[in-house]
This record gives sequence, structure tokens and C-alpha cells, in this order.
Amino acid sequence: MSRLSGSRATRWGALVLGAAVVALIVVALTRGGSDQAAAARKADPEWCTPGTQRSALCPHGKEFDAKEYATHGDAFECVNFASQADAQAVLRADPGDPNRLDDGGGVACRGLAAPRDTTPVVVSRQAGCGPGDPRSARCPQAERPFDARYFLRYGNDAYDCADFAAQADAQAVLRFAPADPNRLDDDGNGIACPDLPGPKDVKPVRRGTP
Repeated sequence: MSRLSGSRATRWGALVLGAAVVALIVVALTRGGSDQAAAARKADPEWCTPGTQRSALCPHGKEFDAKEYATHGDAFECVNFASQADAQAVLRADPGDPNRLDDGGGVACRGLAAPRDTTPVVVSRQAGCGPGDPRSARCPQAERPFDARYFLRYGNDAYDCADFAAQADAQAVLRFAPADPNRLDDDGNGIACPDLPGPKDVKPVRRGTP
């Protein structure tokens, strides 16, 4: 009986010791996680100190002055902004668009996250139009190359008829993507933006599944 009792006591002691080790490990991991969480709550990095404007590097900053982004020429890009609405505020502050934020139709940086402001701004057609930009309503020169894929890069309903320099360009986009994600052919007759000026291409496109 004493041997059996001793064996049980040994096993019991091992179980208690194992449980204690596990508990110590859990405490250590928990403390480590708490330490990491505390470190994450420490002062902001150098580029996001109190008073720093809201930007992609400081997306939780409360202050945003659009004029600061509109007075330095072509100095900023869409990736510099925390949201589409901020980029649109810069475009609204200077419709000349020195930063070339307008994706067409007076809407800046359509691919950025919410909050969003897609109320169009009347943008100067002379400003913000670089040598490599494709032909569009903003860059209407006939000699510019036209790339239909440019108007399909943001997915569904990102561009309107007002973004194109000519009906034939809108038709080229519809021909490239008959599912018509931009809804350029609202009546479904296979002809995009019929009211746009020429040159025109009115050969109907066989529509894909929307």
C-alpha cells in the first residue's frame, strides 16, 4: 500500500509541477503581449507627432489643410493622402491640379479609401496634364495615345462619359470590356456615350453580362 501511495504521490507531484510550468509560460506570454501592446500605445513616430497633418503616414491625425498640398507644384501623389476625400479637398482648393490628382471628370484619386468625396471639380484642362498621360477629357489632344485599360483600372463605375475626349474613345473602352463596368452604355444598345463629340465609332458592341 505504501508503494502504491508513493507512486500516486509522485505522479500527483509531477502533474502539479507541470501545471505550474504551464502557468508560468502563460503568464510570461501574457506579460509579453501586454508589453508589446503598451509599446504600441507609446508616443507616435517622428512623422506623426501631435499637430502633424493627416496623411497616409499619419492617417489618424485630425487636422488637414488642403492648401498646404496645393502650393508646392507637382509635389504630392495619391499615395500621400489618408483618404480620397482629402485628395479631393486638395483638388478643390486648387482646380489647376498642380499635383495631377484628377483621375478624370474632376474626381481625385478614385482608388483611395473612404471617406469619399466624388462631387466633381471643374479642373483646368491646361494644368495637371503630363507628357505621358493618355488622351482624356483632361488631355484631349488628338495626337495623344489612348489606352482603354487606363479607364478600367479602378473596377466598377469609376469613370463617366465626361471623362473622355471623344465618343470613339469611350466606345473603345466598351469594346475592350463589353460588360461595361463604367456604365457607358446605359441603354444597352452597344454604343457608348453617343452625345460625346467626334471622332465617333458607332459600330455596336455585343454586350457582355453586366
